[in-house]
Amino acid sequence: EVQLLETGGGSVQAGGSLKLSCTASGFTFDDIDRRWYRQAPGNECELVATIGSDGSTRYKESVKGRFAISQDNAKNTVYLQMNSLKTEDTAVYYCAAVPGWADVAGCGKSDFGYWGQGTQVTVSN
Repeated sequence: EVQLLETGGGSVQAGGSLKLSCTASGFTFDDIDRRWYRQAPGNECELVATIGSDGSTRYKESVKGRFAISQDNAKNTVYLQMNSLKTEDTAVYYCAAVPGWADVAGCGKSDFGYWGQGTQVTVSN
């Protein structure tokens, strides 16, 4: 079966760094956009970063210069390097393999595509 397994979440002080990993099994997503979303309690699901099938990257404005998305196709893994973390970055982070045409109604909620289980990132002062 297709599965996306997330690792790397945890607690860190403001200004610190974390690196999230998302490894896919059961399928190779070579030609599908890989994305990172996040959601804090009471907030909307936010698209944080995207790496397209062509290698292009896009970021939420508030994380530009601090976060970097990358992928290792041979390992079916996508990464999110997070530096200079702020308390506002605290959220559950989700990786996803979602076609560009799919409708994303919320984190973990799309008509097509696959989602990781979510991993908690907590940033304290």
